[in-house]
Amino acid sequence: MNLMQTEETVKKAPTSSAYRTIWRWHFYAGIIFAPFLVMLAVTGSIYLFKPQIENVLYQSYYEVTPKADRITATEQINRIKAKYPDALVTSYRPGESDDRSSEVNISSPKMSATVFVNPYSGKIIGTLSDDDRIMNKIEEIHGELMAGTTGDRIVELVACWAIVLIVTGLFLWFPRKQKGLSGVLFPRLRQGKKLFRRDLHAVPAFWITAGMLFLILTGLPWSGFWGTNFQSLVTNQGLGYPPSIWGGEAPTSTLQTKDIAEVPWAAETLDVPQSKVEGAVPASIDDIVAIGKQQGMDPSFKISIPSDPSGVYTLSAYPAKAQDEATIHLDQYSGAVLADYRYDNYGVVGKIVATGITLHKGTEFGWFNQLISLLICLGIILVAVSGFYLWLKRKPSKGMGAPKGPKAFMLKGFLAVLVVLGIVFPLVGLSLLVVWLLDFLVIRRIPSVRRFFNA
Repeated sequence: MNLMQTEETVKKAPTSSAYRTIWRWHFYAGIIFAPFLVMLAVTGSIYLFKPQIENVLYQSYYEVTPKADRITATEQINRIKAKYPDALVTSYRPGESDDRSSEVNISSPKMSATVFVNPYSGKIIGTLSDDDRIMNKIEEIHGELMAGTTGDRIVELVACWAIVLIVTGLFLWFPRKQKGLSGVLFPRLRQGKKLFRRDLHAVPAFWITAGMLFLILTGLPWSGFWGTNFQSLVTNQGLGYPPSIWGGEAPTSTLQTKDIAEVPWAAETLDVPQSKVEGAVPASIDDIVAIGKQQGMDPSFKISIPSDPSGVYTLSAYPAKAQDEATIHLDQYSGAVLADYRYDNYGVVGKIVATGITLHKGTEFGWFNQLISLLICLGIILVAVSGFYLWLKRKPSKGMGAPKGPKAFMLKGFLAVLVVLGIVFPLVGLSLLVVWLLDFLVIRRIPSVRRFFNA
C-alpha cells in the first residue's frame, strides 16, 4: 500500500519531521516495489481460478465415461511403460470421481509429463508436459519470476517490503485534522480532482490493508529463505511431528518427504522411514490404492512410487480444505503404515499455516474465498496504479519529487520499527544495509544525484 500524495495534500498534511521521513520511505518503497506487487496481484488473481481454468483447458484429458468395470492400476501403468519404455513412472493418481481419468507421472532425460489414462478401457487419452501447463507458468512467475532462486528471493523481498509499505501507509493515512469520514473511509467526490485522485489511492489502500497483509503472511511460508527457516524453527521447537504418527520407531534418516513427493506444507520436513526388505516382490500398486481408500484418504490422493529397494510408497492428499490433508508412508513390501500424518496431528502453528495456505489459494471456502481474494488483488492493482499516477501528476521536471526529511536514525520510534522488521525478515534487514551504503557512498557524495533524490 503506497500512499503517495498530491501537492494539494502536502499543503494540508502535517509537516513534522516524522511525517516527512515516513512519507519519504513510503514514497521510495512504493516506487521500487509497486510494479512487483502489481505482477504478484495479476498472477495471483489468475491462479485463484486454477481449478476452473484447468477444467476448461484440459477437459478432454480429464473427463471419461463411467462404466461398470475398471482395469487395474497395474494394467494402466503397464500400458504407459509400453508406450514410454525409457521413462520412469514416478506417481499414480486414481482420480477423485468415476468420470475422472487416472493420471500417471513419468520422468525421463527428455521430459517430465503427466499421462492421462481412461481407467475403464486403459486407453491413453493424452500426454501433457509439465512445461506446457499454463498454470505451472503462472505459478512460476508468481513464486520466483521464472528466475529460480534469485527470483524467489526477489519475490520474498517484495512481500516483506510490502509490510513496510503497509505500516508507513497506515501512519500517513491516519486522520489527524479531518472531520468526518470523507477522505478516510470513502473518497471525496465533489471537492476537486486532486482530492479525488488522492482519495482514490488512499481510501482503497486502507480497505485492503488487512487482506493484503493476510496474503503476504500466508504466502511467506512458501518462500525459499524465510519460509524454509520458519519451517525449520517450527519443527525444531517441538511443534512438528508427534510420536503417534509413526507406525514404529521414528526414522533417523535425513531424507525429508518433500524430497520424494509433493505434500502439504506441514509434512514437507517429515522424515521418510525405510521399507524393511522382506521379499523380492513389492506390494502392487493396486494394493496400495486399496490401502489408501481403506485409510480414508481424500479421493484426490496421489501415490508417489519408490525408486529404490528401501524406499516407501508415499500417499499424499492436498485437497481444497486444509482439514482433509493427509500424508502417509507405506512399506513398499508389506504395505504396512509406517507414518500417518494428518491435519489433526498438526501442531498449532502447522494448522494455522495449512489453513492460511488454502485461504491464500482460494480453495478453503470455494467461490466465496476466490471472490474475496480476487477483490483484494484488484484492490492492490488499483492502489499501486493510482499511486504511480499521483506521482506522475506531482513529479517535478527534475528529480524524483520525494519529500525531504531527517534521517531515519533520528526518529527512534520509526528506527525501532525498521530494526524489528529487519530482524523478523532478514532480507529486509539486508536491503536496509544496502540502502544505507548507497546513500552514504553514492547519493550524498555526488551533488547531482543528491539533488535528484532530494537527499
